[in-house]
Amino acid sequence: MFISAAMAATEGAEHAEGFFEDPTVWVGVAFLLFIALVIYLKLPGKIAGLLDDRADRIRNELEEAKRLREEAQSLYAEYQRKAEDALKEADRIVEHAREEAERVGAKAKADLEASLERRRLQAELKIAQAEQQALDEVRARAVDIAINAATSILKDDMQGEKGTALIDRSIDDLGNHLH
Repeated sequence: MFISAAMAATEGAEHAEGFFEDPTVWVGVAFLLFIALVIYLKLPGKIAGLLDDRADRIRNELEEAKRLREEAQSLYAEYQRKAEDALKEADRIVEHAREEAERVGAKAKADLEASLERRRLQAELKIAQAEQQALDEVRARAVDIAINAATSILKDDMQGEKGTALIDRSIDDLGNHLH
């Protein structure tokens, strides 16, 4: 391209009109202008700087993502540990409740048995008292009947001569018993 532009410039003036009409010349001129512009504006350095900045941002984002991932893993591990601890605590609470229920049940059973035993003893005591009272009533009634019978017999025996003799004998025996 440079060569064709240089060759075209060295050719005569007769070709001057044809020189500017050749598209290759214009492509070469545009290319030279582009190269001059790139060098003048220092575009490769700016492009490299932009690419470096973008690479730094991406690198920073990747580091941030890595840090966030590690933090998330740490939080997840902590959550799992807390969940396991909560399950263990729930198991301990259930076991404690079961033991407490068994203890309360055993105490209630013992209290019921003690109450039943007290009531049984009270019932036996009442029965014994009722039996004693019945025996006492029967004895009192028997004594009353015996006294009434004895009184009736003595009344019949105390009449007449037989009664007088019995009274005299009792009076004589009375003296012996007093001395």
